[in-house]
Amino acid sequence: MRFVDRSIIVTGAGSGIGRAAALAFAKEGGRVVAADLSETVDETARLIRDAGGAAEPIRIDAGDEADVTRAVALAVERFGGLHVMFANAGISGGMANIFDTDITLFSEVLRVNLIGPWLAVKHAAPVMAAQGGGAIVLTASVAGLRSGAGSPAYSASKAGVINLATTAAQQLSGANIRVNALCPGLTETGMTRPTFDYAREAGKLDRVGRLNPLRRGAQPEELARVALFLASDDASYVNGQALAADGGLSSSHPVTRQEYGRTAV
Repeated sequence: MRFVDRSIIVTGAGSGIGRAAALAFAKEGGRVVAADLSETVDETARLIRDAGGAAEPIRIDAGDEADVTRAVALAVERFGGLHVMFANAGISGGMANIFDTDITLFSEVLRVNLIGPWLAVKHAAPVMAAQGGGAIVLTASVAGLRSGAGSPAYSASKAGVINLATTAAQQLSGANIRVNALCPGLTETGMTRPTFDYAREAGKLDRVGRLNPLRRGAQPEELARVALFLASDDASYVNGQALAADGGLSSSHPVTRQEYGRTAV
């Protein structure tokens, strides 16, 4: 019960990692503002309440400043403050290469994936500082660490999130606010579900995530547990870091892999 009586905002809480995290925060005593552009956020709040937890849903565009300030205001009004901000909302932007991506798409991916977390820091941090501290977790990606895990627009946006976490941690020195980035690998969410569904239908689910040493994709709950760690007092001395939870994908440059018990060809 690491979050008893703590006020928490989770963006992208309508599905995937966001929903899993919102449910997990509430299970550990947190009072959750579940924010998402989709109406599915209402179901997330209902699931929390049905389990005896406290939740308030709010429909927001995570890349819109007025909407982010509304979410922060709701947390303060309904739950008396703000202790944790999990800025998780994001979009994929497809898989077009640099030359086939138009500026409208690139700009939209940056608006949601990078400006959104910046707005979360900008408006959550002053509230946290005034009450003595807090924790901010930003969802980045292994695609932000190096190429090969996402489109140019998505990868650039997530690299920006990682740098935002380090910069914010520095600029919040003395405020007792920790800022860290979570870097998921391939995870079964609404964004990636078509890939997983196609693999299931084709009988090739065992090939999903095969490039990482664990040889599988992740489930949202596995990433949610990492987010909760970063937001909790268990990570009280972790600040300004980018933590990869990717089955080991980012641990190596491309190599001829060593299979357990034999050499891969």
